[in-house]
Amino acid sequence: MARLTPTGYLLPSIHSVPPFFTEQPNPTTQATLTEQWTRLILSYARHRRLFFIRIEDAETTGGDWDEVLRNEQINRRVMPAHLSSLLATLVAKNLAVYEPPKQTRSVLLFWRSPEEWGETLHEWATSTGQLNTILTFYEIEDPPVPSPLSGIPTALLRKAIASLSKTGRAQIIGAADGEGVRLFAGTGK
Repeated sequence: MARLTPTGYLLPSIHSVPPFFTEQPNPTTQATLTEQWTRLILSYARHRRLFFIRIEDAETTGGDWDEVLRNEQINRRVMPAHLSSLLATLVAKNLAVYEPPKQTRSVLLFWRSPEEWGETLHEWATSTGQLNTILTFYEIEDPPVPSPLSGIPTALLRKAIASLSKTGRAQIIGAADGEGVRLFAGTGK
């Protein structure tokens, strides 16, 4: 039975099935459950605008991920080793990257691909009349008027800008007070 969380997210019915929370010995069954976990993690992250998931989220209560990683009604939770395996799958499928790099306990989720974020950035700059001006990363990540980019992590913003740079629609600018970007009109792709 599907269940609505306190934040208004509709959990899939599989979330009420105890085996969903443990790694399964049958590889086919595990592959199916991993695919369902992948979809659940990404859609929940999009719903809540969460950019990171960490192994610690399985180890502590009261966090942003409790609604997904636990089901108190059936007394189940995802164990850290299982979450680690799920994170590795997300990274292998290019749906996340380890962030910071060179560790495997925290990932930056791509519930929108870096290319989609690049398009969002370009549309925002176009609609707010900021093409051909230099914007600091801070102005994009924490604008005075909330935007679709509010709160975007710098690492993801860099990837979005890189995707626009490939099509000649963005250029990173070094400045005394940090980095910025200039966005150009263009058709993209």
